[in-house]
Amino acid sequence: MKKIVSASFAFYLVMALISCQSGNSNTSATDSSGNKPVVLNPTNDIPEFRKEVAKEPVDQFREKTDNPINDWYFSVKLYETPVTFHYLIKMQFEELTGEDTLKLPNFGTIPKPVIKKGDAKYSCIIGFMDNENKFREYKLVHVDGNQLKITTLKHYAVATYQK
Repeated sequence: MKKIVSASFAFYLVMALISCQSGNSNTSATDSSGNKPVVLNPTNDIPEFRKEVAKEPVDQFREKTDNPINDWYFSVKLYETPVTFHYLIKMQFEELTGEDTLKLPNFGTIPKPVIKKGDAKYSCIIGFMDNENKFREYKLVHVDGNQLKITTLKHYAVATYQK
């Protein structure tokens, strides 16, 4: 019985020490020379939620279909949501509609989602511009037969670490 009490006491002591030392990971520290502050986690500089959500799409792609009778389109629109790194995807092909969510990684800058024309007819690639202003493809929206489809092309993650 004594060992169980001792082990649980040690566990609570360790947890108390960890909680006392852990703080906001966005705090500053000094570098090895002790001179200038170093930001430990720049991804915390972007707020988790938007103050204002735009009603207009942040980007869109639209292409007229070959239907000779109707004025139909293949279209994809990206809309902001209250969560900073999440976007609503609204898709349409002729009279078929669909929605999905785009979740972008937090690189420590405001996200810049982009839609580009795909290689196939009635297709587009949804992606984002990274910190080096390079387009990173994420999802493919396309028409397969008479079906509207969305496929994840790549997965992205951000990790932070401290030296």
